[in-house]
Amino acid sequence: MKLAWIILSALCNVAIVLLVAPFFQGVLRKITALIQSRQGPPLWQPYFDLLKLLGKEDIESGQTPVMQRFAAYLSLTTVLTLACLMPMGFPAPLDGAGDAILVIYLLTLSGICTLLAGLAAGSTYSLVGTSREMMTMIALEPLLAVAIVTGAVHTGSFRLDTVLNGSVYASSGFPWSGAILLGVMLLSFQAFVQRVPFDISEAETELMEGPLMEYSGPKLALFKYAQMAKLVIYSALFVGLFVPWGSALPFPLSWLIFWAKVSGLVLLVTLVAATHARYRIDQAIRFFASLLVVALGALILASYGY
Repeated sequence: MKLAWIILSALCNVAIVLLVAPFFQGVLRKITALIQSRQGPPLWQPYFDLLKLLGKEDIESGQTPVMQRFAAYLSLTTVLTLACLMPMGFPAPLDGAGDAILVIYLLTLSGICTLLAGLAAGSTYSLVGTSREMMTMIALEPLLAVAIVTGAVHTGSFRLDTVLNGSVYASSGFPWSGAILLGVMLLSFQAFVQRVPFDISEAETELMEGPLMEYSGPKLALFKYAQMAKLVIYSALFVGLFVPWGSALPFPLSWLIFWAKVSGLVLLVTLVAATHARYRIDQAIRFFASLLVVALGALILASYGY
């Protein structure tokens, strides 16, 4: 009975992410259009776009690299696996199947899939986008690792049910390290979900989708779906680390509060994307490097109990 409940909960999380992610993308587009005095596409347009891409013929040549075929499936699979490890208004279905280190690995792997896709394609624009993505990952991914490790330091455990339950807070109250990391993660959240001003590796007006330029049809749909789902996954991770209040309430109240907080983060991402210009890669790297220095300082404070 317990195994059946775990499987059912995991499938529920995956289904919710698959259903909600395109809707949030539609909200992002619509609000951006309203801020810029445009009508914008309907909220359901991302669903139509994905269905159109999935319905196209998947054209491949006999010389198509295996990795170019495999990266799209691996990207979406990685994100959906993370959905089973995230608490979304109720305990994570697979919180006993891994720990916080596994979450860091999977989040990094989802970015590596984009690198593999661009490298396998081999076009000039893909390679430029891949190089930008690689530089961004090197500077950005340690920020998330520091935030998760700081939570583990405060709780003395890497268990998901403790780390993703407001673990950046000490048992005695709100520590300095938690306040610092909250600010760092808010400033870098836009980059984690690859939205303006940090969508540098794709940059449609410069690189024409960058690493994904050579993709079309179903494989492009899988990459787009994974990118949409990342917004939900990173929002769930942020809520678990920094704003878990209400998670102990009975279902469905805890579930409604969780999605209200995720919706607030999506609104914040939308407002920032609609009001800021894209950074250059050198500006972004300097920005991430300064945030990493601050985050490491917070980790040092956490190791001393502050």
